[in-house]
Amino acid sequence: MTDTQSMIENRPPSVATLFLERIEATPAGEAYRYPVPPATGEGPDEWKSYSWAEAAERVFAIAAGLMDLGVQPEQRVAIASNTRVDWILSDLGILCAGAATTTVYPSTNAEETAYILADSESQVVIAEDTTQLAKVRERRAELPNLKHVVLIDAEGEGRTDLADPEGWVLSLDELMQRGSAYLEKHPNCVKDSVASLQPDQLATLIYTSGTTGKPKGVRLPHDCWSYMAKAIVQAGLVASEDVQYLWLPLAHVFGKVLTAAQIEAGHVTAVDGRIDKIIENLPVVQPTYMAAVPRIFEKVYNGVATKARAAGGAKYKIFKWAAEVAREYGRVTQENLRRTGTASAPSGLKFKHAIADKLVYTKLRDAFGGRLRAAVSGSAALAPDIGYFFSGAGIHILEGYGLTESSAASFVNPGEAYRTGTVGKPLPGCEVRIADDGEILLRGPGIMQGYHGLPEKTAEVLEPDGWLHTGDIGELSDDGYLRITDRKKDMFKTSGGKYVAPAEVEGQFKAVCPYVSSIMVHGADRNFCTALIALDEVAIMGWAEEHGLDGKSYAEVVGSEQVRELISGYVDRLNEGLQRWQTIKQFRILPRDLDVEHGELTPSLKLKRPVVEREFGHLLEEMYEGSREA
Repeated sequence: MTDTQSMIENRPPSVATLFLERIEATPAGEAYRYPVPPATGEGPDEWKSYSWAEAAERVFAIAAGLMDLGVQPEQRVAIASNTRVDWILSDLGILCAGAATTTVYPSTNAEETAYILADSESQVVIAEDTTQLAKVRERRAELPNLKHVVLIDAEGEGRTDLADPEGWVLSLDELMQRGSAYLEKHPNCVKDSVASLQPDQLATLIYTSGTTGKPKGVRLPHDCWSYMAKAIVQAGLVASEDVQYLWLPLAHVFGKVLTAAQIEAGHVTAVDGRIDKIIENLPVVQPTYMAAVPRIFEKVYNGVATKARAAGGAKYKIFKWAAEVAREYGRVTQENLRRTGTASAPSGLKFKHAIADKLVYTKLRDAFGGRLRAAVSGSAALAPDIGYFFSGAGIHILEGYGLTESSAASFVNPGEAYRTGTVGKPLPGCEVRIADDGEILLRGPGIMQGYHGLPEKTAEVLEPDGWLHTGDIGELSDDGYLRITDRKKDMFKTSGGKYVAPAEVEGQFKAVCPYVSSIMVHGADRNFCTALIALDEVAIMGWAEEHGLDGKSYAEVVGSEQVRELISGYVDRLNEGLQRWQTIKQFRILPRDLDVEHGELTPSLKLKRPVVEREFGHLLEEMYEGSREA
């Protein structure tokens, strides 16, 4: 047995156990950084820190406070909050109390929030602010199991507003005060609770936002997170000297798994879920690694391209040249590393790359803080051309793959040996096989117990021998790299009998068109493919100013003939690289971007195809009116 196998197979029963080990090992080490906005509301945030010992003090107080409220082992405590350090500390407090965390996106409406809380039988909700409290209050009659709401941000609210006769609402500070008092009477209660945790005990209920139907609660026991923490560190993805910038939604499994790996590695994590602060925060935090979804990298690329175009003249020509050099350099060095074991490039390309690096790439790396060793991309496929661009520019994007049902991280690209367009190799301990129809099947310690209260749904995806049907189509290389080709349910067949993987076409369009924000390819049982295209507001409005459309609204700009001609050119370029049956014969530009608020994107920014088809069905029908076989 290798050391890696031994460390994983002999893992502790829970992340709570790992947390106690981390406190013992490095109590004075920096654990979390978090921003504090200026009191005046103007100027930059001040970043403060918790050591592991300071974090533990708060975690233990939360855990003991929950015990004082009567929360029992495996009972659910929900968190409805944006990503912030209090989310992580609350989650650890829940786990240390022996309870299980129900995650709720703060963007979830009152109806679905109530459904999740009722279905999970959550006893307590830790809510970020009165906005989240209002959702729970609105549906309180539907939540007989809910005993308390704990407010993280309770400032500015009178006690008469917060409290009611039963003491239903209390602040996080009050919960911790109760916990401190409880610890005085029962000083070993938290450590005893952690010591009693079993690997198969429920730790987390994550409700899949899903692209169709009601969300299902994925049951993840303590052992899943303990395994993930060990496997991610053993895979070399993170190390003790790293600084992570964490902004991903912690209600999503991708964000959640990063908190487990951090505890095992013992590195620093800077936590701030405000997406509009990412560009401002990166040079301040100077992370060595961060995780994101492809849409973020697409926006960065489009933003850089738009800025260069706005500069015009020689600067735009230099950027276009540098972008092509980056893509070529990324492809060549990765291919040479695969074939020879050395990431080499011909001398002519190296010379061009060195010039482009001074002119363009260094500025791009500085925008990420200047110290970024690697960025992890997950949740959806990254367009290879965008991946190669960043690779050549020295920003290494390691694509990974996993599901909520597999605790997020099943595959990840291995450090310097990463291959753009693949999701890498399986983590230690994860098994994979490809079914006859191309579906990816997974088995290992990270696989869920099942869907909460839904045995029939569980049986549809989880075989008795532990194999999970992912619903994704993919292929394995001879040396174990996985490439995802599409979602099984998203692939469609045209009326001519040809199969089309829409995500593949959509990814290629995002690589050629710097103005696109979202695209959905359609064509099931139709005689040709069409596309609905939403444009990035910042990028297209910048273009509009330079092309006689200054002063027009976004809706007027995207509805103009000039913009239609612009996008038509990019569609033509896309079609040049496609098979005949994949080509986009017609397209429509949407009057607004797709978003989470309208239900067209999941909180992790995946496309909800049925919702988009329903919302913009009239445009789809319009494109097929009177159509003949193409």
